[in-house]
Amino acid sequence: MAGIYIHIPFCKQACHYCDFHFSTTLKRKPQLVQSLCKELLLRKNETSETIETIYFGGGTPSLLTEEELEAIFEVIYDNYTISPTAEVTLEANPDDLSEEKIIQFANSKINRLSIGVQSFFDEDLKWMNRSHNAEEAINAVNFARKYFDNITIDLIYGVPGLTDEKWKENLKNALQFDIPHISSYALTVESGTALEKMIEMGKKKPVDDAVSKRHYEILVKTMTEAGYINYEFSNFGLKGYFSQNNTAYWMGKPYLGIGPSAHGFDGKHRYWNVRHNILYIKAIEEGKIPQTTETLKTSDRYNEYIMTRLRTIWGISLPEIEEKFGEKYLAYFQKEADKLFENGFLIREKDKVRISENAKFLGDGISADLFYVEESF
Repeated sequence: MAGIYIHIPFCKQACHYCDFHFSTTLKRKPQLVQSLCKELLLRKNETSETIETIYFGGGTPSLLTEEELEAIFEVIYDNYTISPTAEVTLEANPDDLSEEKIIQFANSKINRLSIGVQSFFDEDLKWMNRSHNAEEAINAVNFARKYFDNITIDLIYGVPGLTDEKWKENLKNALQFDIPHISSYALTVESGTALEKMIEMGKKKPVDDAVSKRHYEILVKTMTEAGYINYEFSNFGLKGYFSQNNTAYWMGKPYLGIGPSAHGFDGKHRYWNVRHNILYIKAIEEGKIPQTTETLKTSDRYNEYIMTRLRTIWGISLPEIEEKFGEKYLAYFQKEADKLFENGFLIREKDKVRISENAKFLGDGISADLFYVEESF
């Protein structure tokens, strides 16, 4: 068992681009924390393996109080086998990160902070409807560096109005902190979000894919020249500081998903909890886990393997395809990959296949070209 993911479904306000499950009403937070603890107890027999990562995502986990965090950690460490070197990450918003709050986190089991900076420009943060400003972002990272060695920040590119020069300045600002990891994502317009509606109504400009591609190329060049390894499409880390939680996901390791809307994986099945705080709390109080389970076919697992591995520097292992999925899938992959080798989108190095540098931004489409389609055989 690679890890435990805990979803904290609360935020101070809604970012326009976000489609994650959360509530801006915090009155049920104490009750929900109790339910998280109970779900951890209900699921404790699902694995006897050592837990290598614990990840608090959301939502905004930095809204948890010291007592709430302690209650969750007590249940985890009393009922699961935790590696002494486990990576324990908490996502945090800059406006929550006073020096006092960071000291509180540093005195807990947390050893890695993920700070949702998104931009160092106030106009971008207002456009996204973030709850912090640029000054708070700078102060939060400076405070965090005093008490944490392992820090990552998030940045978003492709925002309408974000020029190439402003994007370069964002990266320059990020690099001045000497933090060991940066995650950077293209702004996407998710279905049902406020951003989608605003674009449809003409209140916001649409996202330009050409601008996003150009920003990504600037991102890769800047981070690589600064000594960071682009070990996954959106992630850049110094040696020894790759996200263990995310790496486990890309490598297909199983994990428990705890909390409303949380997803989990046991190697052959994916499950997800109900996306509703009240229904989640009610079910857990009754001793039931409100989840939907999907049994993955071999083709599903193969497609997920292709999709996740192509995003990483480790790429696809031909012997591993044969071992995990059989000769038929290896033959299928080799047949479908031939044309991608010819046009330079894929590169083969002995028994490994990875995406070429100039094709990274096309990765999702390239993965889709390699997906197993039932009618093909």
